[in-house]
Amino acid sequence: MSKDRPLTVHTCNVEVKSSPRPVAFHRPRGVHLWYDTLGQLQPLHHYHFGLLDADERARAGRFKQERDRERFITGHGRLRVLLGKYLGKPPEQLHLQRGEFGKPYLEGHPLHFNMSDTKDAVLIAVADQPIGADIETLHRHTDHEQVAGHYFSAAESESIRRAPEGKRRFLELWTRKEAVLKASGVGLMDDLKKLEVLRAENRLQISHPDFARLAAPAYYVRTFDVDADHPASLAIEQPDIGMKLFTGSLLSAEPPF
Repeated sequence: MSKDRPLTVHTCNVEVKSSPRPVAFHRPRGVHLWYDTLGQLQPLHHYHFGLLDADERARAGRFKQERDRERFITGHGRLRVLLGKYLGKPPEQLHLQRGEFGKPYLEGHPLHFNMSDTKDAVLIAVADQPIGADIETLHRHTDHEQVAGHYFSAAESESIRRAPEGKRRFLELWTRKEAVLKASGVGLMDDLKKLEVLRAENRLQISHPDFARLAAPAYYVRTFDVDADHPASLAIEQPDIGMKLFTGSLLSAEPPF
C-alpha cells in the first residue's frame, strides 16, 4: 500500500535588512538570523574549538581537508556561543542532542535552531518553532545547468535557463529544497525533483518514507539575499513570521561572549 502523503510548500522572495544587535538575548518571537563570513571568524578558531564536546571534535577530525575542518569547527563553535547567550549558560556546557538523521537540538527546551555553512560563510537561525535554513555562495564553482538536470524538475530547470542570472536562480531553488529538508529533520532525500519549490504554492505528493513520516503538512519558505554573493532560504511551519538578520560585523569584531 502506498504511503504517499500530501505536502504543500509555499515560497516567496523577501528582503531582509540587518537589525541592531539585541541588548538582551531572549527566546525570539519569530526568527533571528546570524550571519558571519569565515574570514571574520577565523581569529576565534581556537576559542571555538575549545567549546566543542568530544563528539564534535571527533567529527571535526574526520575531515580530510583543513578548510572543511576549520569550517566545521567555526560553525559549531559559533552555534554554541549563540545558544549560550540565549540560554544564559556557558557554551561549552551545553548538551546538544542529535535527531534521527543528525539534526542537533536541545532536549526539553523550546528554543529551535539550525545552522548552514558554505564555502566562505555561516548562517545560524534561532526560532520559536522548528526551522530549516540553508545558505550558498556565488563563489562556488558549479555547472548549475548540469546539476539542475539531476536534482530539479523540468519546470525548475527551465526557470534556471531563462533567468537573467542562472546561477543565482539555481542557488535560490537549491536553498529552498535544502531548507525544507532540514526543517523536517531528514536532511536528505533521494529524488529532489519531487520536492518542487518553484511556484508560490507547490502541492506535492511525498513518497520518501522518512520525509513523509517526519515532515509537517506545510512549509513556508522565505528566500533572500544575505548580501550580494550569498542567497539563502529558511523554512518554517507557520506563515507571517518576523525575521531579523544580524550580520557578522555585529559579532565578530568583539571578544568572545
